[in-house]
Amino acid sequence: MSKPAHHRDGHFQNNRGDFEPKSLAEVIRWKWHAARQGLPKRPLAPIPTQPADLAFIHANHGATQQPAVTWIGHATVLAQLGGLSLLTDPIFSERASPFSFAGPKREQPPGVALAELPHIDAVVVSHNHYDHLDLPSCRTLAHQPGGSPLFVVPLGLKAWFQARGIARVVELDWWQSERLGELEIFLVPAQHWSARGLNDRMKTLWGGFAVFAPDCQLFFAGDTGYSRDFSDIRERFAERQRAGGFDIALIPIGAYEPRWFMQSQHVNVEEALKIHADLGAQRSLGVHWGTFELTDESLDEPPRQLERQRADLGMAEDAFFTLAVGGTRRIPRRR
Repeated sequence: MSKPAHHRDGHFQNNRGDFEPKSLAEVIRWKWHAARQGLPKRPLAPIPTQPADLAFIHANHGATQQPAVTWIGHATVLAQLGGLSLLTDPIFSERASPFSFAGPKREQPPGVALAELPHIDAVVVSHNHYDHLDLPSCRTLAHQPGGSPLFVVPLGLKAWFQARGIARVVELDWWQSERLGELEIFLVPAQHWSARGLNDRMKTLWGGFAVFAPDCQLFFAGDTGYSRDFSDIRERFAERQRAGGFDIALIPIGAYEPRWFMQSQHVNVEEALKIHADLGAQRSLGVHWGTFELTDESLDEPPRQLERQRADLGMAEDAFFTLAVGGTRRIPRRR
């Protein structure tokens, strides 16, 4: 039996166009130009934050659960659906870095602290970059009262977790799924890449997640450039979505400048809106902005761009929105 096209002799690739890592010279060129222009500029206003509704979050489980998403920061979202609580790409550490003293530093605390979380039933990890796979956060979650959540990860990462003492892990290839209670969790394609160090580039898989429950269908894009993968995802799950597309999609809107460097791996706001349309999502939450200063645009630029471009398209504000850090959006229950 032949291997899927994205499997390449001990490493992985994207469906549409091989990812070519930027050279050291290109990284230096990017950083030199950014320094000359004084980029990124400081935000025009503080990133919106609000106290989390912990009473609702902790009471929201079981048969009476209201589907809801709470933005904790960056790509970390607490999603409550199917009677369970799920976390996406949890990072609660001060830095997105292998070092505690260097690397991108968090601009404001998580919207819900690790100690304030409800019991987490599942964690999905989209890939192994430090701003998406944070070992201290995962270790703390694995030792939460009541037992470890199930960690659902792309191919190649199960052994990494288990070598670090986190045992309850299942790894998936694209289009494979795992059931947990009322949830069915699929790993789906994304256009990105992986590396944890200098010698493991593309050796573990990456992806997004489609999560299906009777009361809500959720999509999490992870990190991605724009491609036809999202139209493929809509087509693949059309039978499941006769009542409409995903009830809520979590789509990155930040970390996109300069385009010559970032376009192959991170969507900008215009492309995020295309993903929303390609998926046929009922509503989308913009994530992956406002927390870590990773690229050349200001931390508060993505939501301002979203507001402008959404208005140009005549799109309703609640069709593709952002939340304050700590904010919760309740999602109508799927019938």
